Amino acid sequence: MDDLVQWLTARLDTDEQIAREATKGPWRNAPTARHHATASGRSEEAVFASPPDVGAMVVAVTGEAVERRNLVNAEFIAAHDPTRVLREIDAKRQLLARYEELRAASKEQGLIGDVTEEYQDFLLRLLALPYADKPGYREEWAP
Repeated sequence: MDDLVQWLTARLDTDEQIAREATKGPWRNAPTARHHATASGRSEEAVFASPPDVGAMVVAVTGEAVERRNLVNAEFIAAHDPTRVLREIDAKRQLLARYEELRAASKEQGLIGDVTEEYQDFLLRLLALPYADKPGYREEWAP
């Protein structure tokens, strides 16, 4: 499982780097307040990096404002702004650290048995599951 811990740590490092380099939030979508107007005059659903007022930075445009899917896409993007992603990464790092602490303590105290080890490994595999589409993920790591 050491390989999985290292691989997962590298994925978290990459996610953190991307989140830190992204436009600072909070990101917002305000469909009733203002849409992004295109050069052609169409109104598009957008995600803004600050309140959607004059001069707000647009971080994503999801399509014409009249389509519900575009509104939902904008809401989804806004909900996953860099601040939230960094909180999620921190939580995952804490889980990884706790996994390693418990694993080491269990081995040192002779408390680890097949069931305990299997349960700890299962939780680690679940933590890695969202990254199953990334290079280097091994099928043997699937829960």
